[in-house]
Amino acid sequence: MNELAPIVGRKHACDVLGRSRASHYRTRRPRPPRPHPPRRSHRALSPLEREQIVATLDSERFCDQAPRQVWAALLDDGVYLCSVPTMYRLLRERHEVRERRLVARHPAAVKPELLATGPNQVWSWDITKLRGPHKWTWFHLYVIIDVYSRYVIGWAVAPRETGTLAEALIAECLRVEGIARDQLTIHADRGSSMTSKPVVQLLADLGVTRSHSRPHQSNDNPFSEAQFKTLKYWPTFPERFTSLEHARAFTDAFFAHYNQRHYHTGLGLLAPGDVHHGRAPHIIAARQQVLDRAYQQHPQRFPRPPRALQPPNTVWINKPEQPTMTT
Repeated sequence: MNELAPIVGRKHACDVLGRSRASHYRTRRPRPPRPHPPRRSHRALSPLEREQIVATLDSERFCDQAPRQVWAALLDDGVYLCSVPTMYRLLRERHEVRERRLVARHPAAVKPELLATGPNQVWSWDITKLRGPHKWTWFHLYVIIDVYSRYVIGWAVAPRETGTLAEALIAECLRVEGIARDQLTIHADRGSSMTSKPVVQLLADLGVTRSHSRPHQSNDNPFSEAQFKTLKYWPTFPERFTSLEHARAFTDAFFAHYNQRHYHTGLGLLAPGDVHHGRAPHIIAARQQVLDRAYQQHPQRFPRPPRALQPPNTVWINKPEQPTMTT
């Protein structure tokens, strides 16, 4: 700028360069030396006092306590070093402002990733509440569902939630399905019945792998949650059940219909019982014959030959994310 100033002028040069003239002159003008160093406040701590405070905060007695706790403890001992804000300021200067307390640190919960390629490989189970005849009265519905076929393996309605009843229901379902050792994984949330000692011992004795959702993650048990929604949005689902027998009669009728007659959208509009018991290929072949005849009779109605819907070959709980390919 100094070379351009005699030619275009300082004002025009500053405008072209986008610089304030005041800043230009201020940087060129030498700053006069201070007549004396800045006055030190009479309240300031001496370097020795500062080091003593920091040493006290970092001592074995106080290293895991917040400055407020240290300040109060020292007062009870008849000692005053400084104020609480000063303690924080001294720690901040040394980058020691952090969580000083000894707190429990738990490892991050592992996201369950379960794969089913056929029936009786992965089961999911949960418990939901059904409204009883009076306010604050509930019945508890236990449901075990096969993840691959969505087939409800077993269910029970009880006046309360207990691990013993859960153990009996699981044991009966394992017996009826003829589950061999190391064949099955049972997934559930972390409720008291799911983690109860009777259930844990039963599964360990029978060689069944346990899997649990992460804390506060209902999405880790999606099949049971979706099945409960289907139940409670059923057109004849009552506002309240008048008795335990009423609840059991309704659930027996509902699950019989659900397993054998409910066309499940996640199964290519097949019933869960057809997929679970191996009848799906015959039903799909029969449906395909109907579609082929319809196409032969009226090909102009179809943009392409129709294909019967198929159930998925694999079903996941929390399918792993595929790594993205970068070019």
